[in-house]
Amino acid sequence: MRFHPFPDDLVTAQRSWTAAYEELAQPGTTRTTTLRRRLLRLSTQVYFHPYWAHPRPAAERAELRDLVRADRAREVRAA
Repeated sequence: MRFHPFPDDLVTAQRSWTAAYEELAQPGTTRTTTLRRRLLRLSTQVYFHPYWAHPRPAAERAELRDLVRADRAREVRAA
């Protein structure tokens, strides 16, 4: 993983959100209620994280999502 300006717990929450979202998007998923609740909890953790307490450009939220997606894609290719 490369250097990033985001706190580790924020990146971890975004990673978990992405994984839950991808699992929910799979056809035939049976744990939809559990996954939706998890997404709501993780969305709250990411959106209201203290890192965002100071004004930051909206592009930083997109940068966080892009960082996690790129890391996830590298992990999938390596597996």
